Amino acid sequence: MKDKKILVVLGHPNPHSFCNHLADVYYEACSKSGYQCEILKLNELHFDPNLNLGYNNLGAQALEADLIRSQESIIKADHLVFIFPNWWSSLPALLKAWIDRVFLPGFSFKYKKGSPFPAKLLKGRTARIIITMDAPTWYYKWFNGSPGLKLMKFGTLEFCGIKPVEYTLLGEMRSASKEKLDKYVEKIKELGRKGK
Repeated sequence: MKDKKILVVLGHPNPHSFCNHLADVYYEACSKSGYQCEILKLNELHFDPNLNLGYNNLGAQALEADLIRSQESIIKADHLVFIFPNWWSSLPALLKAWIDRVFLPGFSFKYKKGSPFPAKLLKGRTARIIITMDAPTWYYKWFNGSPGLKLMKFGTLEFCGIKPVEYTLLGEMRSASKEKLDKYVEKIKELGRKGK
C-alpha cells in the first residue's frame, strides 16, 4: 500500500543522538520505498511544555503553530512511528510534554456522559514504538515491566483508538559494538522500507 501516509515522531531532545539517526534512517528508507512520509523532530518545535490548566478551560491556552501542525500531521497519517530513548523507565520530558499538549480531549478522545469509557477519535491508524535503552531488553521487560512502552501503547495510543501498536526495543546501547549498532540501523531501515 504505497499511498500509506507515515508520520515519524522523534522524541529525543538531542539532535546528535542515535535516536535522531534512526529517525533519519527510517524516514529515508520509507520515502525511497514510495511511501508518503513526514518526520516531526520534537526538539525543533516551539511550544510551552506545560498543559497549564490541565483539561480545565482548555481554550485558555492556545495551541502554538507547531502543535497545530502536529495535530494536522497525525490526522493525515495512516501509521505513526515513535522513536525515543528509555529514560528512568519512561519517556523523555519533551515527548511527554508534546503528548500532553497535542493529544487533547476533542482531538484524540472525547469523554462520554455517564460512561467511564471515552470515544476513541484516532481510530483507523496503526503505530510502531521504537525505544533505545542502556539496559538489556529482557531486563526492561521482565524486571521493570516495560513502563514507558505500556504508557505509550496502552495509556496513550490505544486509549485514543490507534491499533495495532507494534514495538521494537533496542537494548544495551551504552556497551553496543559498532557491529551491533549497524544491525540496529539495518533493522530500522527494513521497517522503513516496509512502512511498518
